[in-house]
Amino acid sequence: MLFWRKNSKFPRKHYPEADLKATLELDSLDYIDLVVAIENNFGFKVKPEDFQGIVTFQDFYDYVIQRVKQKELV
Repeated sequence: MLFWRKNSKFPRKHYPEADLKATLELDSLDYIDLVVAIENNFGFKVKPEDFQGIVTFQDFYDYVIQRVKQKELV
């Protein structure tokens, strides 16, 4: 995945309010890779309409935490 590569040009510290796509320079295919990585690592399906609202790192974090908690309740 683009943002986990060794020798990455991206800064090691990301701020919660930073724009996810712009900071990581994600194109549409990278964004799909990110969705697949979430699904594989956290065990839930990401709905396209849910992921459209994710703009910042904080949005991303909040979404994953919310979905993991929902999964634990089932």
